[in-house]
Amino acid sequence: MRQFIVLGHDAPTDPDFALDDLAGGAGRLDVLCRVVSSAVFLSHDIREDVRVYLVLDDSLTVRIEGSELRYMNPDERNVASLLRSALEVKGDAIGHQEAESTPGIHISKRGFEPVLETVARDATILQLHEDGDAIATVEPPADPAFVLSDHRDFTEEETALLEEYAEHRVRLGPEILHADHAVTVVHNWLDTDGFARY
Repeated sequence: MRQFIVLGHDAPTDPDFALDDLAGGAGRLDVLCRVVSSAVFLSHDIREDVRVYLVLDDSLTVRIEGSELRYMNPDERNVASLLRSALEVKGDAIGHQEAESTPGIHISKRGFEPVLETVARDATILQLHEDGDAIATVEPPADPAFVLSDHRDFTEEETALLEEYAEHRVRLGPEILHADHAVTVVHNWLDTDGFARY
C-alpha cells in the first residue's frame, strides 16, 4: 500500500465554494485536486494500491481509496466536485468515525496528528522536504506513507510531529517541485524499486 498524507492549510472545510475558482476562493483546492489525480491515476487506469489523506485546515480529513474509487476523472473540476460532496456529508461523521460520500471517498473530523498516528502503525512515514536526504539514498519501504504540504511550508507544530513519526526526511531532487509533480516522482521511485529497474 502506498499512502500520501497531504496538508491543505488553506483548503475549504465547507462545501460553499465555486468550482470555477479553485485557485482563489477555494483556498488553493486546485493544488490538492492535482495531487489526488497524480496519486491515483495511471494512463487509462487507477492505482488500486493507493490511499490519500487530505487533511483540511487540521480539522477535517478526506480519505480516498484507490481500490474503491468510482466516478472520479483526472481533472481538477471533477475531483473538486467529489471533494465538495464529501464536505456536504461531514455532519454525518462523528469524531474519528468516517462518513462516505461516494464510493472510495470518506470524511472524518480528524486533524493531522490522529491521522499520522493511525498511518504510522502500519507504514513507514517519509516526509517530503526540500532539506531532506536524497531519496535515491533510501531503500524503498514495503508500505510507505509520504507526508507533503500544499503550497505552504510545514508549520512548527507539523514539523515537530514529523520529527517524532517520520523515519526519513527526503528530497526528490535539486529543484523544488509542485506537490503533484512530487507525487509523480515518488511513484516512479517506487515503480522502479528506487530507480533501479525500468
